[in-house]
Amino acid sequence: MTLADKLAAFKTFTTQAWALTRPYFASDQKWKARALLVAIVALNLSLVYMAVLFNDWYKVFYDALQEKNASVFWAQMTRFAWLAFAFIILAVYKFYLTQLLVVRWRAWMTNHYLTRWLSNQAFYKMELLRFAAAPNTTGHNPDNPDQRIQDDINQFTNDSIALSMGLLNAVVTLASFVGILWGLSGNFAFTLGGQTFDIPGFMVWMALLYCLVGSVITHYLGRPQIQLNFEQQRREADFRHHMVRVREYSEAIALDRGEAVERSQLERRFGLVLGNYLNLIRAQKRLVWFTSFFGQAAVVFPFVVAAPRFFSGAIQLGELVQISSAFGQVQNALSWFVDNYSSLAAWRATTNRLTSFEASFQALALSDQGLVATDSEVLSSTDLHLTLPNGSVLLDQAQLQAQPGDSILLNGPSGAGKSTLFRALAGIWPFASGHLSRPPDSMFLPQRPYFPNGPLREALAYPQEASLFSDDELTSALHRALLPELSTRLDEVGAWSQTLSGGEQQRLAVARVLLKKPRWIFADEATSALDEASESLIYKTLLAQIQQGHGAIVSIAHKPAVAAFHTSRWVLEKVPEAEVASHRLRVEAAPA
Repeated sequence: MTLADKLAAFKTFTTQAWALTRPYFASDQKWKARALLVAIVALNLSLVYMAVLFNDWYKVFYDALQEKNASVFWAQMTRFAWLAFAFIILAVYKFYLTQLLVVRWRAWMTNHYLTRWLSNQAFYKMELLRFAAAPNTTGHNPDNPDQRIQDDINQFTNDSIALSMGLLNAVVTLASFVGILWGLSGNFAFTLGGQTFDIPGFMVWMALLYCLVGSVITHYLGRPQIQLNFEQQRREADFRHHMVRVREYSEAIALDRGEAVERSQLERRFGLVLGNYLNLIRAQKRLVWFTSFFGQAAVVFPFVVAAPRFFSGAIQLGELVQISSAFGQVQNALSWFVDNYSSLAAWRATTNRLTSFEASFQALALSDQGLVATDSEVLSSTDLHLTLPNGSVLLDQAQLQAQPGDSILLNGPSGAGKSTLFRALAGIWPFASGHLSRPPDSMFLPQRPYFPNGPLREALAYPQEASLFSDDELTSALHRALLPELSTRLDEVGAWSQTLSGGEQQRLAVARVLLKKPRWIFADEATSALDEASESLIYKTLLAQIQQGHGAIVSIAHKPAVAAFHTSRWVLEKVPEAEVASHRLRVEAAPA
């Protein structure tokens, strides 16, 4: 990579980091954020000033020791106590305000990304885009968004504040001590080829050369850590995500006796975690070898260089210690890159992950093919175009029409795209275009409903607040959905997706519909786990509700008995390969 490429990459990275940083400091909390930042900067500058005062104190104190001057010694001890007291106060409040800014920044970023992730079904669409091969997805794979929101934001805010304040400290310290070290260094004269050379501020030039060499070596030794840190975060998240899936599907895995397979999968993922971590450790070990040598050599380096002047009597012990202290401050400032390389590598990896997460929201916007949805008293579509994530056309220019009072059964072979069509009607399928009119007062019943862990009344009222419904309304809905045994357990806390059977979960989802009384109902195999008698009673209840509300029902079902509850049928059928779409929609009367 050429120097121009490196500069371009650095510019791109700083732009990305600023793009992640700027929104908080320009948000509705900007004045609090900026005030905290100014306070932290002021405290950092004050601590640098304290370091200058301590450097002056070293000279007077150690000169008093060399001269055995007791009165000056005790006076300097008193001065040290005041300096130390002031330093402690500044250090404590610097820590406190820094952590307060980090917490507030993290809270704002977390809320910001949670809002975007949980808006417009982005959390669902991102999973589709993750494996999509369509050109308009731009190739962004937002893996493990939970880890990015929970862990990456935390690390980004911590590292951004720590590294930026550390860099500020280094710059101010360098500006404060380079003049002191220059004045203390004296001139270094030597003869070469019969000509005498005199170098002013010799210690400053030595510190600069020492740290420049160290920074270059550190960069080449530590550069592999950037990609290794990025990969480590991804593999850790994959390992954790698979354990969550085992817990989520614990019953199905147990029934299939899949423990050995899951253990093998987890061991494989953990093996990837360990393998990458060992590579990261090796890379860090190489860097620690050098930085340890670099740091230890820096302790004695100023004494070695300044010792001839001390032994010749040109300077006293206090000035020697002062030179060492000033050299240490300049060297530490110039060595900021060396000392923080591992942290910089981790911060860059985190920034890249959050940047790609941000890019996934943009890719999500690009993936929307332009389905225009409007509210209407009827269900209708014009030129409805559906594709799969890989770009394959499922339906092209489909025309749908449903009126209040209709009961429609959607049929078709397995894999024809019936559920995909329902997702498009619900407005959550990103690979859709055309015009869709849909009744706003509608509910969709999936085959596998979701219930939050907690009191049963909250699972029943989800996603609305349970307090909006009386106990009588909740109990009545459960009875009508053939779940009378649950009517006495409204306040019982449970993991309902695990404790209820498949049929009970479907009936509980039906109870939600009966509780909220939507005029239009879309059911996707919503009674597939029920016996025929229960299914018949459920459909009679649902039809009675939509007739009372002058609505309609559209169902996906494979059981022949369900057809009896519908007056018309939409059929998805395969069309010849030469045609544009793989399926077409045909409307016919339902069988008696």
